[in-house]
Amino acid sequence: MNRRDISNLDDVRLLVNTFYGKVREDKILAPVFNDRIGNAWPQHIEKMCRFWQTVLLGEHTYFGAPFSRHANLPVEHLHFEKWLELFHSSVDALFAGEKAEEAKWRGSKMAEMFEMKIKYPHTL
Repeated sequence: MNRRDISNLDDVRLLVNTFYGKVREDKILAPVFNDRIGNAWPQHIEKMCRFWQTVLLGEHTYFGAPFSRHANLPVEHLHFEKWLELFHSSVDALFAGEKAEEAKWRGSKMAEMFEMKIKYPHTL
């Protein structure tokens, strides 16, 4: 398969839907996500599309504070490792190029920051 780079909203939607499809089936992540999101998956997917559209394409459609919704999740290092594994494998299966690499880098940095803020909430 000849993979191309992430270049538009359709690409972002493909990535987000593919990734969260894996999350919803994963034995480690599914319980956390499904418990928190419940029946609001369509809204969550749309919000994540807007987030990544803003981050990767510079099209400012997401306005919010992403960490606040994650601050009290019952997660530990294993959850972040799995999240990154699924995110990176989703990017790599679908895309190749500068934006794809940026997506993986930004995902890694976001996971690192979220994990530290959850683990040490009063030090950052």
